[in-house]
Amino acid sequence: MTAPAVLNQGVEVRDAGPRGRGVFATRAFEEGETIEDCPVIEVPEAELPALASTILASYFFQWGGTGDEGAVALGYGSLYNHTNAPNAMYVRKRELRLISFVAVRPIAEGEEITVSYHGGFGQRTKVWFEIE
Repeated sequence: MTAPAVLNQGVEVRDAGPRGRGVFATRAFEEGETIEDCPVIEVPEAELPALASTILASYFFQWGGTGDEGAVALGYGSLYNHTNAPNAMYVRKRELRLISFVAVRPIAEGEEITVSYHGGFGQRTKVWFEIE
């Protein structure tokens, strides 16, 4: 089953300083509003070691019921930066083969849209890079 995707409406990729590229709002978003629905390319568990040895290792999502598979998000999905205090979250929609990015508070035009790479709020476990 596939669903129509909302791609890149109201967002753009720009330089985010020391964090590299980031996704920025080109219009305001309300809390609860979908920012972007990103189709994904699913990566089976057996292929994850090969993916992990490429540049894509920092850009894929855990996928599957137990997180033992991977997914590369298309659209801008793999370019949202991490923070421990995000203004958006991502929701895995495995049955639709999508990751949706949703505002968790109002986001102003021009603001960088950020998520927690942990997939939830309140988690502050160490990530594999320095947080700026």
